[in-house]
Amino acid sequence: MPDRTEPAKTPAPGRVTVPTASRRPVEAVFFDFHGTLAQVEEATAWVTAAAAACGTTLDRARATALADRLLTAGRAGGPLPSRIPPALAELWADRDLYPHAHRGAYTGLAATVDTGIDGLADALYERGLVPEGWVPYPDAAPTLTALRAAGVRVGVVSNIGFDIRPLFTAWKLADLVDEYVLSYEVGRCKPDPGIFLRACAVLTVDPERALMVGDTPADAGAVAAGCAVLVLPTAEVGRPNGLGAVLDLAVPG
Repeated sequence: MPDRTEPAKTPAPGRVTVPTASRRPVEAVFFDFHGTLAQVEEATAWVTAAAAACGTTLDRARATALADRLLTAGRAGGPLPSRIPPALAELWADRDLYPHAHRGAYTGLAATVDTGIDGLADALYERGLVPEGWVPYPDAAPTLTALRAAGVRVGVVSNIGFDIRPLFTAWKLADLVDEYVLSYEVGRCKPDPGIFLRACAVLTVDPERALMVGDTPADAGAVAAGCAVLVLPTAEVGRPNGLGAVLDLAVPG
């Protein structure tokens, strides 16, 4: 999900940032969710599925046109909206801290688009709550499996306003994740060092033995907590995004 703030300086994609000259072995890896382990489904498919839930069948041309307008307005999972209407400003600011604010912000943004389909704003939001609305990156499962086999603990650290655990269960990845540290549950959002320190606490790992893996500047906020950081490049839906590089850093050769 889109992060609320960004630090001034961030590592380049694919670069590991090490806060001290020498580091101890990695004992835990924290992963961002959206854009790192999974990506939202293609926008036209998203709109088509949501319209179908409202009893409307869209041809591809209309679905594509609506998707373009809805993406400009703002979609949960990105991209960021082109503007925030004043009436939604408070909900937007709190979207990753409270479930009602997350839902209200994104349904409110979708409702600014005249789609001609009753109930579509809510259906679009609901689509993002189910496993079918997301596509795990193809290298997510192999990477998590290898970390598990090597005895490296895994946490998911996400700025988000709803529970993503059911998605991991549906994808048969739940047994490969030790803990979830979600902004709306802990009251902190990346890049606040507090959310990363909370992750270290729940996984009982020293920050200097933890690696944060993400795709945005907010994920790089883990540096301030004492963790190393790997920032991955953004990849298209269904394409590998370089998660395998984690194994070179966290699993002894």
